[in-house]
Amino acid sequence: MDKTLLLAGVALALLPCLGHARPQAPAPAAPTEVAAMPQAPELQAPEHLRDFDVVELRRYTVSPGRRARFAAWFDAYFPEAFEQLGAMVFGQFLEQDAPDRFFWLRGYHDMLERPVINSAFYYGPLWREHRTKVNAILPDSDNVLLMHVVAGHPIPVLPAMDPVDEPGGAHGVLVVQLLPVGDGRADAVVAALADAAAGYSRDDGRDDVFDAGLLRTLDAPNNFPQLPVRTDGAWVAWIGMARDAGAASRLETAMDAVERRLDAGGDLRAPAERIVADPTPRSRLRWLDAGAADTMHR
Repeated sequence: MDKTLLLAGVALALLPCLGHARPQAPAPAAPTEVAAMPQAPELQAPEHLRDFDVVELRRYTVSPGRRARFAAWFDAYFPEAFEQLGAMVFGQFLEQDAPDRFFWLRGYHDMLERPVINSAFYYGPLWREHRTKVNAILPDSDNVLLMHVVAGHPIPVLPAMDPVDEPGGAHGVLVVQLLPVGDGRADAVVAALADAAAGYSRDDGRDDVFDAGLLRTLDAPNNFPQLPVRTDGAWVAWIGMARDAGAASRLETAMDAVERRLDAGGDLRAPAERIVADPTPRSRLRWLDAGAADTMHR
């Protein structure tokens, strides 16, 4: 029997078992517990879509001039496919300062689900139908950080974008603070960033940014090597969603100050990275104003 078909069959056979006994990912060394930041009521996850503690930050390079086409295919084909298999596409975005960059976030409940779900998808009928045309305009899909959620700071699983109540599509501005931490400095940076981020969403009394997750590198082998991940050291990432460009600009100014302090203290091994991006029309992770939230949660 073809090994690919055998692997897919085994993966699909195992999927029903995942909801009954879910082994946990290998625990990192003594993670730092930090207090949860308050989140608005409209950001509560649907009850059955919780606890996606293993997260991939996936940053793709698309062929010049083809990003809109790739984003439309992604929106149309892939988010619900992963959800049906037990994973979660938290959101997908178009980077503002890199016209060929596409960024998305994929979550799993734990590491043992990851190879099972990925085998079912990448050896399954949907990917087989579309992979040739997708890969043809995707020269680089290997810029991936494998991370896990810091306690108290999950990525919210927002209600799916509603094409009736949100006819204009998703809006808001995603801002991701990526910190390459020095040896032995991850716990300190997690604590410092959690403390700093508590003020990001309440700067000058404003309420135009919300906390969308705090993550750190997961120190575990890549158990689906068909999809490479970065191995260039430990990272800490804070994810925020801003109401608009003005809120995103104020947030970046606050982030700059935090990064200068961490760099001066010897906590960073390299310059910080930043992602500022617009949600695609069907991204779950987006800005929800009060009216839209009220409509969705009636």
